[in-house]
Amino acid sequence: MVEDASPQLREVMTALAPYAGRAHVVGLTGPPGVGKSTSTSALVGALRARDLRVGVLAVDPSSPFSGGALLGDRIRMSDHALDPGVFIRSMASRGHLGGLSWSTPQAIRVLDAAGCDVVLVETVGVGQSEVEVAGLADTTVVLLAPGAGDGVQAAKAGILEIGDVYVVNKADRDGAEQVRRELRTMVGLSDRSEADWRPPVVLTVASSGQGVDDLVEAVQDHRAWLGESGRLEHRRARRARDEVEAIAVAALRARWEGVGGHADLDRLAGEVAAGELDPYTAADRLIG
Repeated sequence: MVEDASPQLREVMTALAPYAGRAHVVGLTGPPGVGKSTSTSALVGALRARDLRVGVLAVDPSSPFSGGALLGDRIRMSDHALDPGVFIRSMASRGHLGGLSWSTPQAIRVLDAAGCDVVLVETVGVGQSEVEVAGLADTTVVLLAPGAGDGVQAAKAGILEIGDVYVVNKADRDGAEQVRRELRTMVGLSDRSEADWRPPVVLTVASSGQGVDDLVEAVQDHRAWLGESGRLEHRRARRARDEVEAIAVAALRARWEGVGGHADLDRLAGEVAAGELDPYTAADRLIG
């Protein structure tokens, strides 16, 4: 219902609202090839060992033609398929930029209300635009790996501005310690006050489980810090604001599309292109 934007979705969200707001939402992001799916699977296992119920939303890139997705995470996470304490949903991004599906916020609310203690959101590997996950998660985990470019390249990607926990995965490869040192240096140079969270850098080999317990500890430490510092409420209020704004914009678009808006848009665009109208006035007329 969420993914298909069902007409009943408003009623469902109204019913779920009192039960949401308890789950710890953890976003996992990073460049392609760093082992996000393997790390997510290992993280699920470690959280289940702590008797926590886990929901996973794995956003896969979708075909620009059919809208379908490979949904490869269902293959990689097959170890957890029969565990009643784990719910895994692969979601196609359907062309939505930012590494997430447009319906991800509502899907998180469903898993939260269903009783998941932790909701893991794994984004598609799309480089700079996947920083959107930082606005969606309580804790953002940024994964890097040796051999995927130097630390300066990582900083250019913008992902060093959003991480609460940094992970150097595939740490059994040469260069892992160097990547960790570069990350620590860059985190140290960032503009953070004494009261701010200092993101740790964790070494893992997700395929074997090495370092995954350290990652869980770092994530739980950040969750505790959010609660103690009052930042959790701030992050969730910002998340709710973004969600409300997105729904309002979508409703506005649907409203003008339903009343011959495409014809109006084409006409106004022609006037702007001809220099007869400025784009701001055109936009006012479109939504007025």
